[in-house]
Amino acid sequence: MTGAEIIVESLKKEGVEHVFGYPGGAVIPIFHQLFNAPLRFYLARHEQGAVHAADGYARASGRVGVVIATSGPGATNLVTGIATAYMDSVPLVIFTGQVSTEMIGNDAFQEADITGITRPISKHNYLVQNVGDLARIIKESFYIASTGRPGPVVIDVPVDVSKAETKFAYPEHVHLRSYKPVYKGHALQIGKACRLIEEARRPVIYSGGGVISSNASQELREFVEKTGIPITTTLMGMGAYPETDPLSLKMLGMHGTCYANQAVHDSDLLIAIGARFDDRVTGKISEFIPEARVIHIDIDPSSVSKNVQVDIPIVGDCRHVIAEINKSVKAPDIGEWIERLRKLKAENPLTYKDSEAKIKPQYVVERIYALTKGEAIICTEVGQNQMWAAQFFEYTEPRTFISSGGLGTMGFGFPAAIGAQIARPDRRVFDIAGDGSIQMNIQELIVAVQHRLPIVIAILNNGFLGMVRQWQQLFYDKRYSHTCISFAPDFVKLAEAYGAAGIRVEKKGEVDEAIARALSITDRPTVIDFRVDREENVYPMVPAGKTIKDTITMELL
Repeated sequence: MTGAEIIVESLKKEGVEHVFGYPGGAVIPIFHQLFNAPLRFYLARHEQGAVHAADGYARASGRVGVVIATSGPGATNLVTGIATAYMDSVPLVIFTGQVSTEMIGNDAFQEADITGITRPISKHNYLVQNVGDLARIIKESFYIASTGRPGPVVIDVPVDVSKAETKFAYPEHVHLRSYKPVYKGHALQIGKACRLIEEARRPVIYSGGGVISSNASQELREFVEKTGIPITTTLMGMGAYPETDPLSLKMLGMHGTCYANQAVHDSDLLIAIGARFDDRVTGKISEFIPEARVIHIDIDPSSVSKNVQVDIPIVGDCRHVIAEINKSVKAPDIGEWIERLRKLKAENPLTYKDSEAKIKPQYVVERIYALTKGEAIICTEVGQNQMWAAQFFEYTEPRTFISSGGLGTMGFGFPAAIGAQIARPDRRVFDIAGDGSIQMNIQELIVAVQHRLPIVIAILNNGFLGMVRQWQQLFYDKRYSHTCISFAPDFVKLAEAYGAAGIRVEKKGEVDEAIARALSITDRPTVIDFRVDREENVYPMVPAGKTIKDTITMELL
């Protein structure tokens, strides 16, 4: 069997159904085998679109996303997507073509050292030098990508390895002496955590993307129900716990709710579960949680005490650890704390100044929520659109909010929506976009049209690179240096040129009708060009490196 045949057979062994990618010279042998393979291949129009689509597929399905691209520029075009997946702990296996082994290092045509380039932005990578190692490497790659803290694994395959022949034997098991993820938390630490929880009087749960990665939402809900402790989530953790529940404080951090940030600041115990205390959450870290002790549950030991000193570290899988805690923890006496937070929520709701004359972007998100009954899967680009989608849609299920959190990649949302729609044909998928970010990978619209994917692309079109403009307004004397993009394409005509439906909305009264019309179209994507208030800002906002005392709210302007 050739190396190319081994790749296809290995994908079948791993149960892969969908593959995303783009062909090229160094991977022609692989694509030759894909021609009749029982795999659904999605031909992106740019390698970055392919890797984001695989990423969206992985986040929506919980399975490993698979990408194939050629050497040189094909491989380097994947780099942003690999880094995006790495920052958000998304399991991908990425095959890149490479020049022949005897040519490596000779500056051959379309040669790039992709293993060197991706070393700091992938969980692991391989350069295959012998076809006899290929099956083992693929088996290990799927194992590494999907276990422990998930992440992308790159397999660089020289073209002569793809052509070489060997006997195919797919390993049943993986043995990696240096990689042994710990799933079960230490019983002594779990016991200490239970006692600290029971003694707390102002506890808060701080839940992150690790809860979703480990499929621990049910265990998390049982933990909240049993203890009655209020919960806030990171951007990556939204949906793990229903935001419609009274104990939900919604998202915390730079654009989180005032009550979530205040609750965390005033807490005497912070229970961090699958979260990593990133700077968008902590702000000025020395004043982040002045009175709180910290329990940190995470499968990645390198994340524990990395940014915040932890009192009780528990290294293990969130699902296993929470399940163990649920067996013995007792509810703390926190009635007074709950009442205090109830008032805080009532006095500081997420809100905005609505208008009849202008379309407010927050209003559009609210109407998407209402007209989809909260059942849509929401993908976002990055910037203001991302934050409004996080704030004004109520997420109640895991894997229904898909966004680039760590790297903050503009152009992520739409191709990710393609992957999400492929993973979840039973749900409607929206990409909530800005007019800047949608133009970064809009070429993938033809992929959605080709595969008749009924994605709705809701462009919150304000003619600006909105989040940068907001920072320029607030912190740089309102000098809008190169953030005005009102010189833009006609998105309706552009959609129609691709074969998608296009709708323009310029009045508030047209919003519902446009969303309803888009939802009625089920055989192709729809682009809705919402012309929203140009200088609307995202509030509340804790400026970078500041504390909640510096929070900017709409009322202060």
